[in-house]
Amino acid sequence: MEELRERIEKLINDKYGVKAEVVWAAVPPEVKGDYATNIALRIAKQVGRSPRDIAMEIVAEMTPEYDLEVAGAGFINVSWSAKKLWRKLDVEWSDQYGNNKDGEGKMALVEFPSVNLAKPYSVGHLRPGTQGWATKKLFEANGWKVVTDNHLGDAGTPFGIWAVGFLESGKTLEETTVYDLGKIYIDMKARLKTEEDVGEDGLAKRVQDWLMKLEAKDEKAIEFAEAFRRISLEHVHGVMQRMGIATDYEYGESFYVEKGKELVEKYLGEGKFVKNADGSVICELDGFEIPMLVLKSNGAALYATTDLGCMAYRAERWHPDKVVYCAGAEQKFYFEQLFAMGKKLGFEQENIHLWFGMIDQLNEAGKREKMSSRKGVVLMEEMLDDAERRVRSEFGKDLDKEDVRKIAVGAIKYSDFIGDRKTGILYDPEKIFALTGCSGPFCQYAVVRMKRIIEKYDNEKESEAWSEDYDFEAEKEVIKKLIEFPQLIKTTMDSLEVHKIAGYAFDLAQIMNRYYERTEIGGAEKEIRGARLTVIKRAAAVLTRALDVLGVEIPKQM
Repeated sequence: MEELRERIEKLINDKYGVKAEVVWAAVPPEVKGDYATNIALRIAKQVGRSPRDIAMEIVAEMTPEYDLEVAGAGFINVSWSAKKLWRKLDVEWSDQYGNNKDGEGKMALVEFPSVNLAKPYSVGHLRPGTQGWATKKLFEANGWKVVTDNHLGDAGTPFGIWAVGFLESGKTLEETTVYDLGKIYIDMKARLKTEEDVGEDGLAKRVQDWLMKLEAKDEKAIEFAEAFRRISLEHVHGVMQRMGIATDYEYGESFYVEKGKELVEKYLGEGKFVKNADGSVICELDGFEIPMLVLKSNGAALYATTDLGCMAYRAERWHPDKVVYCAGAEQKFYFEQLFAMGKKLGFEQENIHLWFGMIDQLNEAGKREKMSSRKGVVLMEEMLDDAERRVRSEFGKDLDKEDVRKIAVGAIKYSDFIGDRKTGILYDPEKIFALTGCSGPFCQYAVVRMKRIIEKYDNEKESEAWSEDYDFEAEKEVIKKLIEFPQLIKTTMDSLEVHKIAGYAFDLAQIMNRYYERTEIGGAEKEIRGARLTVIKRAAAVLTRALDVLGVEIPKQM
């Protein structure tokens, strides 16, 4: 395949004076051929010829050793024997099959789930967590060194809201829970809104006073901030552990306040920032009518202040080539401005906003609507508890606790990757826990089933010794799918569209189900059974790796 690709690319360059990359894609089983390229369609405009004429000329000049055919409007299809495909897979196979070293020597920093410590870990942070973890795994599979950071919302107005509300609650710090803090935050936000509506600001000033006390390192403010942080992080870590995600660092906004303010002064002195008449500071940006506010008129820090400090700290400490911020679509404009400011200030890393849509649920009428605490699950702990109850009900009470967790979390995570991350997702328990259809449990069960077959029939290590004469025709569809995996890992890096890996996992699981239906395993002759068990072992390994990128673990039993 590689040799054929190089020959076609050379021919195109010599014959048409065009440099273009040939990319092969597997064709559906009902189409003649095994792989196809649309190279003729892609260069037709440059060449000024019809795609089909170009494809015919390319095929005519290729040596007869290749079984090539022009299909449709100008696709070039190539056919290979199953034995040749197996040899290709066998040559490329290793314990790290699918991984590559394209990113060797490069560093990426991935920021997720970036929870707000002002309230309990909610379903709103499901997608930052799952998408962020998968992005980290994808970078690693492509050879990058990855640092992960849970950028905590632990500064700014939320602290002031907590401090005022806590003092009014009558509770001690020792008896205060994360749910108490969450209630304080919600109640205080409602009171602040009511106050604003009637044109008053007494409560808002008290909130700001505590914020300024914290920035001035007031002893009592620091005591409150540390206690609120400890209470919240114990909860956050518990949820993240259940979700099977973790980060290397947890630098909160409060860590960057001082550095951010120092940089504001620095860039003011350099003329890159502008101070307004009221004392606030802005950064004017090319291409934006609205400048970025980087400091309040009273000198208090903003998100932009702490993110400026964060950007500088990361550049100094890790020198990342790429920084990926995993946050919802509603923050697109803010990140566009932040990245534009970083570019203006000379930060060299590539900044990426990995954004995604909302999470919906079905209401009583069966229509989609945004998840709401009034209508159903809103806290991650509640969603996880509900998921585990469903797993025990659907898959049996004999499953051990860890397998229950893996199936429950696998179902939730996989549901996040079924569609493009830029679209909203539907939390529909009836579908995401099903053993049929596109679901996490369906893919997990495919691996569990393959492992059972291997354990049952490979007791004499038959997969390590089988006839070299075997033609692998029965396994051709499986082998073709396995050959796709390394290229998929490479190309998914371009767009970070991890849902393509979820689709691949589902396709491979379906192919394996069809394979069992039409192929004898246990009753096959020993030399044939060994070859078939080898293919099943490799399919299990690839499906496990694909699911691992998604953060979906494989249970021992289902």
